[in-house]
Amino acid sequence: MQLWPVHRQTAGSSKLMRLWCWVWIPLAFPAVAFAQTVPSAPLPATNLLAYRAANAVLPVKSTNDWLLRRSGIIASMERVMGEFPDRSRACPLDIQTRSEEGAGSYVLRLISYASEPGSRVPAFLLLPKTAIEGKTLHPAVLVLHPTDMEYGHRVAVKPLRANYRAYAADLAARGFVVLAPAYPLMADYQPDLKVLGYKSGTMKAIWDNCRGLDVLETLPSVRKGGYGAIGHSLGGHNAIYTAVFEPRITAIVSSCGFDSFRHYMNGNIKGWTSERYMPALLEYQGRLEAIPFDFHELAGALAPRPFFINAPLRDSNFKWQSVDEIVAAARPVYRLFGAEAKLVVEHPDCDHDFPAEVRERAYKFLEQSLAGSNHLPE
Repeated sequence: MQLWPVHRQTAGSSKLMRLWCWVWIPLAFPAVAFAQTVPSAPLPATNLLAYRAANAVLPVKSTNDWLLRRSGIIASMERVMGEFPDRSRACPLDIQTRSEEGAGSYVLRLISYASEPGSRVPAFLLLPKTAIEGKTLHPAVLVLHPTDMEYGHRVAVKPLRANYRAYAADLAARGFVVLAPAYPLMADYQPDLKVLGYKSGTMKAIWDNCRGLDVLETLPSVRKGGYGAIGHSLGGHNAIYTAVFEPRITAIVSSCGFDSFRHYMNGNIKGWTSERYMPALLEYQGRLEAIPFDFHELAGALAPRPFFINAPLRDSNFKWQSVDEIVAAARPVYRLFGAEAKLVVEHPDCDHDFPAEVRERAYKFLEQSLAGSNHLPE
């Protein structure tokens, strides 16, 4: 089954409002407005099989019911992150290559692309040489990097830190076309979020990532119709956030990327509240139960897409027990779609790391999830 978004013009408005119709082939469900009123008291994050209709809380019994709950989750995310931009913000990509070097079986290019007027995103594009030759189609993946104020997205393509793994390079060596964009306000990527109209660096990153998929779609050797997203730490939750808003992402891998806001650092959520993340979360410090959304809901919102989670037993940032609570909450939604086997969690005995054996399983997970024909269209 595949997710596809449809945009419609809202009656009586000069602004393109985003009404999404999630189409689960072969079934088409009614359009659901993301901009519905957000209730003052969030529904319990640990019970995703409930939704609000008028003034009542009703049980989720069908995928139609779930879409109503999901629309409320999106609205709650936007309440904290700011609105997800509509496509009117998109401008010509104007892809520019800054440098290029050989790296064994693939070529590493440093490029930039225009994600919107006044903002160019630096990114690494890793192209298997067979993709450059143009003889076969290749799966493509968005690689999102962990926090690094000095190197930024470079840590995903080269082994620059002992505790970070160059998973972009690993994937390119396996035959993936890889795009690794920079995260806002890290290293040499310093967009002016206020001038650009963003409430959070999180939403700017989501938009940049979605435009990164537009970059991948310009490449003739990329297999269209579904892309992967993978990230560690910052990249782990960046992948989740982006996939919630972006249905072209059809498989997600999150390593050391999350636990519940209630459990993060024993209730101290200040680490989430800088300009490059979500400043609006700061108002919920000391009343975490009032945060409009949590990762239980985001995990459920990914259903029925394949979702692989790495949650180490000794991660000091994100507690594995909290991750298991989140997975337990999301699993009934996956079951609702007949996709329970697509939700996978691993618990390696290590600290905040993405160890080799788990990376290997994650890469195979992406290969299987994104499998398709390698033949170029006639």
